[in-house]
Amino acid sequence: MSRRPALLSGDADAPFPPANTALRQPDGLLAIGGDLSPTRLLDAYRHGIFPWFSEGQPILWWSPDPRMVFRTCNVHLGSRFQRSLRTSQWRIRADTAFDQVVTACAQLPRRGQAGTWITDDMRAAYLQLHRLGHAHSVEVFDAGKLVGGIYGVAIGRMFFGESMFSAVTGGSKVALFALAQRLAGWGWPLIDAQVANDHLISLGAFEMCRTEFLEEVRMLTVLPEPAGPWDERFGDFRASELLATPQVNGFFASLAPSG
Repeated sequence: MSRRPALLSGDADAPFPPANTALRQPDGLLAIGGDLSPTRLLDAYRHGIFPWFSEGQPILWWSPDPRMVFRTCNVHLGSRFQRSLRTSQWRIRADTAFDQVVTACAQLPRRGQAGTWITDDMRAAYLQLHRLGHAHSVEVFDAGKLVGGIYGVAIGRMFFGESMFSAVTGGSKVALFALAQRLAGWGWPLIDAQVANDHLISLGAFEMCRTEFLEEVRMLTVLPEPAGPWDERFGDFRASELLATPQVNGFFASLAPSG
């Protein structure tokens, strides 16, 4: 008899089943139902679980094995793109356009997908997490226009990436690279990228077995990092400055905010 995912109750404080009980087919499906309250979402991320479903479906909770991740010190850009970045006038900020980044990610056409998994309910849930200081965006601007970005959830010293977009070629790469540099400078070693694809791999992502991933998440999410906005902490700087940041003991040193 085939196994089925667990059914969650309406109690947001009820625990998830262990992530290692997730199905193999479809890979990582763990539970169905529940809600998208901050309590439920934060508990999910602390246990290596994330929601992913389409309009008209019940809420589906996942913990795939293996897991796609970045080491923050190993996110990289191609040499040709780096050359173009040296003269770039793009500016990078954080938490100044969270709603716009989430909306752009939801509207971006994606190969092989007819719709978006960022439903109205998902958008509202992450906006609430953002207001509580747990969800953050990194934004790339060209002459004041948003041209790329990434958003996700931060708990302790662990960042769980949710989605990124480019309105102009390279916008999402710059957002990811800036995020990785900042996190590395703060002593945050890992970015969760959830599920593998060739684009992420080309930027330095790799697959980590779920057991190892869950252990890293367990250790990193309990480290003391207060929730709150990142706009001042992250700074406002030119994209070209990303290439001038030295590495110290395998980690990028923190950029000094400019302008």
